[in-house]
Amino acid sequence: MPQQLLLGDEALALGALDAGLSGCYAYPGTPSTEIMEFLQNSPEAATAGVHREWSANEKTAMEEALGMSYAGKRAMVCMKHVGMNVCGDGFVNAAVTGSNGGLIVVAADDPSMHSSQNEQDSRYYAQFAMIPCLEPSSQQEAYQAPRLAFELSERLQTPVLIRLTTRLSHSRADIVRGEERTPQNDRHDPENPRRFVLLPGIAKQNYARLCDKQADFIQASEDSSLNQLIPGRDNAIGIVTTGIAYNYLMEAFGGDCPYPILKLAQYPLPQRQLRKLLDDCDEIYVIEEGMPFVETQLRSPLNDPSIHGRLSGDLPRTGELNPRLVAQMFHLPLPELPDASALVRNRPPRLCDGCPHISTYQALTEALKDFDDHRVFGDIGCYTLGALPPFSAISTCVDMGASITMAKGAADAGVTTPVAVIGDSTFTHSGMTGLLDAIWEKAPITVVILDNGTTGMTGGQTSIGAGRLEDICAGLGADPDHIHVITPLPNQHAKNVETFKAELAFRGLSVIIARRECIQTLRRKK
Repeated sequence: MPQQLLLGDEALALGALDAGLSGCYAYPGTPSTEIMEFLQNSPEAATAGVHREWSANEKTAMEEALGMSYAGKRAMVCMKHVGMNVCGDGFVNAAVTGSNGGLIVVAADDPSMHSSQNEQDSRYYAQFAMIPCLEPSSQQEAYQAPRLAFELSERLQTPVLIRLTTRLSHSRADIVRGEERTPQNDRHDPENPRRFVLLPGIAKQNYARLCDKQADFIQASEDSSLNQLIPGRDNAIGIVTTGIAYNYLMEAFGGDCPYPILKLAQYPLPQRQLRKLLDDCDEIYVIEEGMPFVETQLRSPLNDPSIHGRLSGDLPRTGELNPRLVAQMFHLPLPELPDASALVRNRPPRLCDGCPHISTYQALTEALKDFDDHRVFGDIGCYTLGALPPFSAISTCVDMGASITMAKGAADAGVTTPVAVIGDSTFTHSGMTGLLDAIWEKAPITVVILDNGTTGMTGGQTSIGAGRLEDICAGLGADPDHIHVITPLPNQHAKNVETFKAELAFRGLSVIIARRECIQTLRRKK
């Protein structure tokens, strides 16, 4: 078959399509976004009738995928790592119900927080839910992983997590496509549909079965083609490496590592290969991208000093790995690198020229000058850049939807002029329930919804509430007399300032929707 040059995200999407995928569910988030976009742009996916529309958030995506699995079809749900926090309820309980059609959960982690709030490692979610996890080390393995995961999911009736990281998701390599595509499953109900009814009596039985499956999961790791014990010439050191970190190891040693290597790409940890490496080698070095997931399990509560990695200080505790850090770990000679400041000019991120958020922040900031005790709570989106000069317009950014709930909490604490700033996609993702709380308690807050008609920060995906936000807010119970739609343009500045001042002075809940299309999507249209 001809080779194709693909991102890791794209290779995984193509692998899922070739493995009989019937539906993909996702919410856009870097570095996972390109998985869904590849399927949306795929003529083959269109011809096959694969579902590939964005969901309102990761929780709804998880549950929709579980519903497709219940009906016997192969489904995949994709998100960035913090999305795992949003879908956690459905994800953990899906491990208890088990799957019917193959069910894959893809989490793309972001070490070094290139576009994220934290560095969490999604492998812990798989361990917590007690399900298998795959962590491909190359684009070719990313292509192969969905087929292996679907087969494992259906054979053992369990969801399977696939973990990617930024460098694999967003780098390209040639992949060789399989010769045949697996046809989609016929629709079929589970043999025991009662296992999807998690009443306590049934859930206890399901959980006992999940515990019984752990030995099968370990055996699957032992038998997996993704896990390899590679012999070496010098057994003084044994190396355990996972996913993308295997490539850093090979680059650091110039492709010729003298030590035995246990290359891991499927969890739970394969005990037989791991025991052999531990028995044969004097010391163990663990090289893994993300948190010290494997290292923690090997060091044990006794803090074994023969295990080296992030916890021992041989690798940095935070941030991405790279070949240079791995070379330092083994005291290998390092190439001279030029000073980065001499090559690349430091350019802090900023709002695009012509962005509608600029006019909104200018009007809001001017209006707030008349109010001494004010705080502006921000949210997740490109408008978070309003925290930086020259605007310095928001005080917080914590997680999706937190602007409205934090503003309400501040009002409960006595802040007299709390303001929430949230985007249209973030509002429908997780802001509506916070607004419902505020409406129920008649909280004296001003909610500013920045409606640019798209999910701007991740590339302009569909925002399912765009253009209907005033109806949604009124439907939740907001007073229509205090719902306003403004146009954030310089020639509307004075009018917008007066609208803000009036609602900031109102001792109740108000919603101001700043509506103008994202400048980037407008340019693409033109």
